[in-house]
Amino acid sequence: MFHKIYIILLISIFIIVSNCNNKKVSSNHGYKALDIKIKKIYVNKTNKNDVAKIIGPPSFKSNFDDNIWYYVERRKTNQDLKKLGIKKIEINNTLSLKFNNFGILVEKKIIPISEMKELKFAKDTTEKDFTTNNFLFNVFSSLREKMNAPSRKTIPK
Repeated sequence: MFHKIYIILLISIFIIVSNCNNKKVSSNHGYKALDIKIKKIYVNKTNKNDVAKIIGPPSFKSNFDDNIWYYVERRKTNQDLKKLGIKKIEINNTLSLKFNNFGILVEKKIIPISEMKELKFAKDTTEKDFTTNNFLFNVFSSLREKMNAPSRKTIPK
């Protein structure tokens, strides 16, 4: 009896371990190989159409100037099994392209992950300054309850 349980346990452990993989799973967001594609773009030579053919449409354009295009490349990979699936940012590049009024590339700049800034947010909370025990709140809540209550009269069929 115990031998059957051990055999089943060993077979299930073997199946689980054989399906494990040493490769890290990565998820991509945006464009791949942005650092390679940027080498095909030349300042004062390339125009908007050429950039659209080489890289593709921009991830987003500047809100204030349509002549500034941004391309984003981001790759996250899983960490060790000890980290329980928490992903680490491996590549995070942002390409900024600035064109003049004629559509010719004037400036190209790639912003790597090392220049990323971590934003700190305030942890203070705002307290409410009204109470629910005043006269108007009681009147309106009783009216709301009466409106939402099912009607007592039934409509004859």
